[in-house]
Amino acid sequence: MQLKELSGQSGVSAASIKYYLREGLLPAGETVHATRAQYSAKHVERLELIQALRRIVGLNIEQIRGLLKMADDGAPRLTVLAAVQRVVLHLDTAAASGDRPTPAADAVVRLRNWPDYPSDARNALNVHLELMESLHIPVTRELLDTYSKAMDDVAGLDIAVTTAPDSVDQLILTAAVGMHMHSQLLLKLLALAQASHAIRRYEEDA
Repeated sequence: MQLKELSGQSGVSAASIKYYLREGLLPAGETVHATRAQYSAKHVERLELIQALRRIVGLNIEQIRGLLKMADDGAPRLTVLAAVQRVVLHLDTAAASGDRPTPAADAVVRLRNWPDYPSDARNALNVHLELMESLHIPVTRELLDTYSKAMDDVAGLDIAVTTAPDSVDQLILTAAVGMHMHSQLLLKLLALAQASHAIRRYEEDA
């Protein structure tokens, strides 16, 4: 298909497509002659991914470029998923001190029998637990057990869905959108649960 057809099929304006081509986010089409190129279904798929990362997840061009480069370079899926998680959940904002293990984080790993493996997620948890400790907010073993059990169940469902696609572009799409929307869903469900418990506890006093 030509540029006009690619625009019509993807719903992305010709100007935006040319911008993505210039920025290296979209691979060049197959040259027909000096002023014309042919595009394929792969270009439609890539445009769908770019639009979702920008509009739904809210990533900037540099963040998108980093993820797409990993896809184009053939990075292992575990590495790609870790990068998606880092930018979507803002784990890259964790302080450098996060690579220092904390007893609470180690306890979670043992409770759930999770791989004792360094990651941005592990670092971010260390940073957060250190912050809670500095604010004298207690994090008991019972609390860690309850929270981590719930998250273990949720994460199992999430990863089963996000690792299904054969295409790396589709893997990034489902992982990024899924992590973003599911994390928001969890927060909204938690808010509703908290509100419901508060209503039960205090409605008689109203």
